[in-house]
Amino acid sequence: MAEESQTPQSLSTPGNIDPLILQAALQRLKAEQNLVLAAVAGGAAALLGAVAWAATTTVTGYQIGFMAIGVGYLVGFAVKSFGKGLDRSFGIISAGWSLVGCAGGNLLTVVALVSEQQNLPLLELLDKLDGEIIVALMRASFNPMDLVFYAIAVYEGYRFSFRQVTETDLIKIG
Repeated sequence: MAEESQTPQSLSTPGNIDPLILQAALQRLKAEQNLVLAAVAGGAAALLGAVAWAATTTVTGYQIGFMAIGVGYLVGFAVKSFGKGLDRSFGIISAGWSLVGCAGGNLLTVVALVSEQQNLPLLELLDKLDGEIIVALMRASFNPMDLVFYAIAVYEGYRFSFRQVTETDLIKIG
C-alpha cells in the first residue's frame, strides 16, 4: 500500500501551477525525505527535551505544562528539519518520540528527586534502572494530569513534524 501523503496539511494550495509541474516538484520533494534521519533526530530531541523537562521540574519544584509543548515542538522541529518529510509516517514518528520525551522527563525528574533526597549520585541511580524499576517509578509518580501533558506533546510533535512547502517553492523546484 502506498504511503499516504500529508500534502493538504503541509502544502499551501497552488493557484496557477501546471499540474505536471506540481507533480514533478512533489516527486522531487518526496525523494529528499529521510525517515531514518528523522527518527534519529527525533530521538535525540526527545532525550534533550526529557533532560530539559527534568531539570526545569527539579529546579522549580513544579511540573510546568508548557514543557510538554516545548518537547513536542523540539521533536517536531528536529524531525521536520532532518527528515524533510511530507508523509504521515514523519508525524507518527514525531508523535511517538514526543511521548517518549515527556515520559522520560517525568522519569528523570523522579530519579533526580530520589538522588537529591537520598544524597546519591544521579548517574549511579540511572545505571541501576531496569524495566521493572522504571515501571514501578512511573506508576508511583503517575498523575492523571500527565495524560494531558502527554497528549499536548504528541499533538505538537505531530503538528510540527512536516516540511512546509509554498507555491513559490514548488515553482522553483518544478
